[in-house]
Amino acid sequence: MPVEFLGIAATNEGSEVTARSGPSFDKEYTLRLARAHEEYGWDRILFAYGSGSPDPSPAAAYIAARTEKIQILVAHRPNVSYPTFAAKTFATLDRISDGRLAVHFITGGSDHEQQREGDFLTKDERYARTREAIQIIKKVWTTHEPFDHEGTHYRFHDFVSDTFPVQQPHPPVSFGGSSAAAYAAGGAEADIYCLWGEPLAQTAEQIESVKAAAKAAGRTDLPRIQVAFRPIIAPTEELAWEKAHQTLARIKARTAGAPLSRRHPLKNPENSGSQRLLAVAARGDRHDRALWTPTAAETGGAGNSTALVGTPETVAQALLDYYDLGVDILSARGYDLLDDAIDFGRHVIPIVREEVAKRDATRVAA
Repeated sequence: MPVEFLGIAATNEGSEVTARSGPSFDKEYTLRLARAHEEYGWDRILFAYGSGSPDPSPAAAYIAARTEKIQILVAHRPNVSYPTFAAKTFATLDRISDGRLAVHFITGGSDHEQQREGDFLTKDERYARTREAIQIIKKVWTTHEPFDHEGTHYRFHDFVSDTFPVQQPHPPVSFGGSSAAAYAAGGAEADIYCLWGEPLAQTAEQIESVKAAAKAAGRTDLPRIQVAFRPIIAPTEELAWEKAHQTLARIKARTAGAPLSRRHPLKNPENSGSQRLLAVAARGDRHDRALWTPTAAETGGAGNSTALVGTPETVAQALLDYYDLGVDILSARGYDLLDDAIDFGRHVIPIVREEVAKRDATRVAA
């Protein structure tokens, strides 16, 4: 099966190791980073969402109009706009990008972060709302006659859009989460189910939970699986581990100086995914071939925060271990965003693609 690589469409150079030097939306840096991903073999870039961050949709439109082939994943929280409006926004983005859009639906793992924008639902209520919003947005994308909706969270009458996406039947829907409520919602509605980088055995368990939820929802197809990591690579194993410990020291220095993010607490996270990452970190620093967890522990299990450490060959083989589990979208983001995107694209992506092609050829021959 084909493999895809997802990078980050950061709107400034700030990260866990680097304080940004300019505005939160630095147009020149955003474009330079996107074009680097396009040039060095990445398939798609993610425009993330935060309550105080630049709006991902116009940022994505800016990049879509200035690139040719890189695909775009736009993060969306259903609480910030009505589904009919969101559906038109995304259909317009798909038109601007000539069919390069996917949408990542975020339910929200922190009550505090959600409440910053007026969302006071419980976590399970948020998952139910996300599922309803996805259903409406899909219907808006594919329905050419006016329709009504009477749901738990949304109600409207006689709506029909005049703006439809290029992709048929609709752009891919991406979804993430590690709780039973998340599996149920994403298993039912997602084209792509996103996980954070855990050890192979735990990742396999999560994949089975997603598959079971999809089957319970009556689906005959299954979501594609994406797993996210923070690669730390160098020409030798010794240099890679030296770089890893330097990276951890830089994270600690940033953590001591100021909060890394207003979105995520450094201790006692509410969301199941971060709790799982911290539990993995508590069991040990190193797992499987190259998984390293102190970066997750130091950031409170914030999102994509577990590292893969080693030479390009070691990290590529580690990624292939996940591919062999059924993961066909590999999300990767370095700590020095631009340089690491170039290095990963130049040195790791070609190895993984070559090995996947060999596996596919062997499968066909058998």
